[in-house]
Parts: sequence; C-alpha cells; structure tokens
Amino acid sequence: MDDQTELRLSTPSDLTEIEHLYSEAFPDEDLFPLVRELVNGDYPVHSFVAVRQNRIVGHVAFTLCQVAPGEAEVALLAPLCAAPDSHAQGIGSALVRQGFVCMKGLGIGQVMVLGDPNYYSRFDFAPDDKIEPPYQLPDGWKDAWQSVQLRSDKPRLSGKLIVPEPWDSKALWVS
Repeated sequence: MDDQTELRLSTPSDLTEIEHLYSEAFPDEDLFPLVRELVNGDYPVHSFVAVRQNRIVGHVAFTLCQVAPGEAEVALLAPLCAAPDSHAQGIGSALVRQGFVCMKGLGIGQVMVLGDPNYYSRFDFAPDDKIEPPYQLPDGWKDAWQSVQLRSDKPRLSGKLIVPEPWDSKALWVS
C-alpha cells in the first residue's frame, strides 16, 4: 500500500461510496444490505475504509460477537473488499491489520473469518474447529472457517459463535 492511502473509521457519509465499492467488487453478490445494516445499526461493529485520492478503495468490518457458553468476546472479520483497480496493492491487508490493532486495543483475543484459506493464511488465520459457526457450513467449507489469536494473554475459546442480528441469517453462512 502506498503512502497516499489513508485508513480510517468509516462514517455514515461514506455509505454511498461503500455501496458502489461492493457492487463493483462483487457484481454477483449483494453484500451491501448487510454492510448498511452493520454500519447503520446499533451493533458492536468497527468499520474501516481505505481512501486514496478522495476515493474509497477498500472496506472491512469487524463485528464483536460472543462465544457460548459464557460471554467471551471474539471478532468476526467480514466483509472485506477492495476496488478491482486496487487489487494486489495491499489495501485489503492494510485494512485487516488496522482492524487487528483496534481489536487488540479493545481486549479482543481472537478473530474469526469465513473465507479463502489461501488469502487469510497470510494473517496467520488457520482452520478452527473449536468455535462453531452460527449455522452448519457446507462440507467443502471446513477449512474456510478460520481464526487467529491476537493476544497471548487471552485463552483460545471454544463454543458456539453468537452473532448480532445482521449476521443471524442462514443464507450468509451456506450460500
């Protein structure tokens, strides 16, 4: 990522540009309703954008979730996207690392993701069979359910992931 790209928390005024970003990056998926609900709702979400030359070129959200039994918190990383003309420039990586810094500062010890192991392994994500996703994943997705431990002073968790309402849709987990 170059020095001319700024990473910052998203604001409500960014939503129109974020919507365009998602429709451009994922033309066959409609992720923006989820993003809008996460960002506009009263949910524990930390949403970051990458801005280059006054244009949003990347976005990521980290949603705080609980692991049952108990009330231990983890973060769910998703969605993540970069503008197609900004791929392979470190935008996604910078956003993920920015989120990690924020999560560590909040005392979050573990981050979960449902995504491509080839991409997320660069951040030390590895398949996780200790925390159960909200819905049973398709058989071929076992390695896509991953976690990374951010803080050595926090225990590795096990149990079922309890997600806020926007994430509590089976379609998001099995499509």
